[in-house]
Amino acid sequence: MALRPVDLDPDQCLILLREKGDTVRWQPVSPTLMRHLQRHAEERQAPARGQLLRYRNGQPITYRRYDHLWVRIGEHLPWVWVQQISTHWLRHTTLTWVERNFGYAVARAYAGHADSGGDVGTTTTYVRASLQEVAAALAALTNEPHPLA
Repeated sequence: MALRPVDLDPDQCLILLREKGDTVRWQPVSPTLMRHLQRHAEERQAPARGQLLRYRNGQPITYRRYDHLWVRIGEHLPWVWVQQISTHWLRHTTLTWVERNFGYAVARAYAGHADSGGDVGTTTTYVRASLQEVAAALAALTNEPHPLA
């Protein structure tokens, strides 16, 4: 929700995420998602330093609206409601796939957990994944080439 048009780096297909605990990090995204984010910002006239995700009238969307989208999707796709699909579910499923196919370190970096404290073991101090490895996982997941992979 905090994503802004100035947080998009289309040349490298990266978005700047501002997360819990004042954490800021670059996250690779697919070229397709980048194009759609840029088009959305243009069509909805999002100010460069304002919230990117907006209603058709140009007003920023709210958390309620974002959550309500899953209710609407569930009305059209009953399995979404039955399986309780949500943004968090998609994150969990994606991270599981990344871990199974690219390993624990890449999954942690993909999730943005690479440098956080309180880890499950000492090994996490030594096991790190690069932004290029995260981009490679994304490229495999989306079946799209990524400039950093």
